[in-house]
Amino acid sequence: MKLVFCGTPEFAVPSLQAVVDAGHEVALVLTQPDRPAGRKLELHVPAVKQLALTLGLPVLQPERLKTNSELRALLEQISPDAIIVVAYGRIIPQWMLDLPRFGNINVHGSLLPKYRGAAPIQWAIANGEAETGVTTMLLNAGLDTGDTLLSHSIPIGPDTTSPQLYPQLSQIGANLLIQTLSGLELKTLHPIPQDSSKATLAPILTREDGRLDLLHRTALETYNRWRGFTPWPGAHALFRDKRFLIHRMHLSFSTLCLAQYKLQLSTDSLFVGAAQNTVLALDEVQMEGKPRLTGAQFARDFQLRPGEHLE
Repeated sequence: MKLVFCGTPEFAVPSLQAVVDAGHEVALVLTQPDRPAGRKLELHVPAVKQLALTLGLPVLQPERLKTNSELRALLEQISPDAIIVVAYGRIIPQWMLDLPRFGNINVHGSLLPKYRGAAPIQWAIANGEAETGVTTMLLNAGLDTGDTLLSHSIPIGPDTTSPQLYPQLSQIGANLLIQTLSGLELKTLHPIPQDSSKATLAPILTREDGRLDLLHRTALETYNRWRGFTPWPGAHALFRDKRFLIHRMHLSFSTLCLAQYKLQLSTDSLFVGAAQNTVLALDEVQMEGKPRLTGAQFARDFQLRPGEHLE
């Protein structure tokens, strides 16, 4: 097929490589513009752009799509059989949806209709799901509401984090995309409407999602959110009126009885109380502007006092 590929982060890289390896013609790659990132605000080049340039593919980084007449004219001239969309980070306008004969094919990191939205992998882990997967679907004007094509599920381990799950799902998505293109071309694949009554949302993450709520969430619920939200927004609270980051934690089966948010150093580990008399062990923590420390070293260096707590 003649394809246009839309994608931006590392998650989309295996899909682009897969369609090239499968012999499809990628006539154009669309990706987000280079943007400043990090503390030094150095210009960050999207992972998809890096691969596209390595493969010798033409790349465009438009700031807008809907009213971009030059882009529209170019895509109409290319006349692709399909437009592939993998973690592009932009809403696809109706004129792009209508252009190719096989439609706009999206690789989505969840088992649709569950976890529609911008952060499906993170929210599946954060909500303690035992499995997730990848779905290919035909984009429409809604938020991940298009007809599904193929899906593949995998288990989520009890200690799996988002950074561990991402590469697995991105490779599964690449393989599923190739199967999807083949099925559409051979007319052996038929779109299936989603059951919207079973839909759940996976909204874009905010800094506030990482704030600890040990008053209402148990240790397990808090741990699951940290697994899903690492490395950002992570897990954070306040300690002595300063930002307190938790980089690593685990569930504790200690017999300690701690009030919510209360900290205690015991048997060379730092513990904090959560809802329903549950306890978390804080393995690696950091005060704002200070180096990372083990929980125990933090308690000693900052001379943790009896009764002190997070906020």
